[in-house]
Amino acid sequence: MLRRIRLAFAAFFRVLFGRSLPEELLQLGPAPKPALPPPPPSAPAPPAAPAKADPGPGALQLLMLLQREGRLVDFLSESIEGYADADIGAAVRDIHRGCRRVLDEHFGVVAVLGGAENETVLVEKGFDANRIRLTGNIGGQPPFKGTLRHHGWRAAKVRLPVLADGMDATILMPAEVEM
Repeated sequence: MLRRIRLAFAAFFRVLFGRSLPEELLQLGPAPKPALPPPPPSAPAPPAAPAKADPGPGALQLLMLLQREGRLVDFLSESIEGYADADIGAAVRDIHRGCRRVLDEHFGVVAVLGGAENETVLVEKGFDANRIRLTGNIGGQPPFKGTLRHHGWRAAKVRLPVLADGMDATILMPAEVEM
């Protein structure tokens, strides 16, 4: 579960900042479809039902928190073509502050490896491939000496709000009507 959340964060922020998707996500490819038994020969094939996506309440809660604290959905839904870079930069400061608060309070996001980017690191034998991804020209056996390109992220905790009974988790933020 945490791996999927980490991968979703990585994909989200890479798309947001115009970077390529994580290799791990690209390797997954499309989700496999379950095989259905063939219909009886005399019966016509039933129409295919549209696939329903069930993102689970956790994903929707995360999106709700990012909207509530940082107005992230509002920002991403609005066209920014007509705004000057300085105006966008000013708006992004508030969005960044609110979204970072969500990460800190609800996920305790911390670096996987300590150290600064472009620093030399040693990857010992028996390293956890879920925590460290080796890239480039890899040969031989560990320990490996390489350059830290990104320190990685992990959630030290996952503390999402409890949904009240009957609450529609798909409502990220209710419409506001001033009277």
